[in-house]
Amino acid sequence: MWNELLSSPLFGAGLTLGVYALAQKTYQRTGRIFFNPVALSIASIIVILLLGRIPYETYMEGGKYVLFLLGPSVVALAVPLYSRRREIMQRKLPILAGIFASSVSSIVSACGLAWLLGGSPPVVLSLAPKSVTTPIAISIAEKIGGIPPLTAALVVLTGCLGAICGPEFCRLIGIRNSLPMGLAVGASAHGIGTARMLEENRMAGVISGLAFGLNGLITAFLLSLIVSIFG
Repeated sequence: MWNELLSSPLFGAGLTLGVYALAQKTYQRTGRIFFNPVALSIASIIVILLLGRIPYETYMEGGKYVLFLLGPSVVALAVPLYSRRREIMQRKLPILAGIFASSVSSIVSACGLAWLLGGSPPVVLSLAPKSVTTPIAISIAEKIGGIPPLTAALVVLTGCLGAICGPEFCRLIGIRNSLPMGLAVGASAHGIGTARMLEENRMAGVISGLAFGLNGLITAFLLSLIVSIFG
C-alpha cells in the first residue's frame, strides 16, 4: 500500500501542495520573515524525504506537475504589468538602466568571488545566472558550460535569501519607494522575490515581475556574448 502511494504521481504533488499550505499558514500567523513559505516548504520537504528515505526521483513523479505550473504562473504576471503599463512606460529608462546594472553586478560579483576563491571554470559559470529565474538559468548554464543542477540550487537559494532579506535591507538603507524596491528585489531574487513584493504592495510586485523577466533576457544575452568573446 505504501509503495503504491509513493509510486503514484499524486504523492509528490500532494506533498508539495500540502506542505506549502501549512507553510503559508505558519507565515501568516507568525508574520516572521524567516518563515518565508517557499523557503520553509523546501526545507520541510527535504527533511520529509530524508527521514522517510524516499528517493528524489520518486517524489518528482508528482512534483514535476507542480514544476510545470511555473511557466503559466510567470506568464500570469503579464496581467498586473498590463494594468500598470502607463506608469511603467513613463519610467522606462531608469527601469532598464537599473535592470542592466543589476545583471552586470550579479554576474561580476558572483563569478569574481568564485574565481578568487579558486572555483573551477564550470563552478564559476554555474554561478553566473544565479539571479535569473530557474528555467532560464538552467538553460543558460547548459549553453555556457556550467553545471545545471548546481545552478538550479543556487537560483533557489538566491531567491529565498532575497525574499527574506531583500525588502528589509532596502528599508535599512533608506529605500522605501515601491518602484526601486521592487526593481532591486525582482532583479536579484526573481520569482520568489516577486512573490514577496506582491505582499508588500501591488506596484512593487508589478515592477519586480518586470525586473526578473527582463533580467533573464539581459543576462542570457550578456553571458552568451561574454562566453563567445572570451571562450
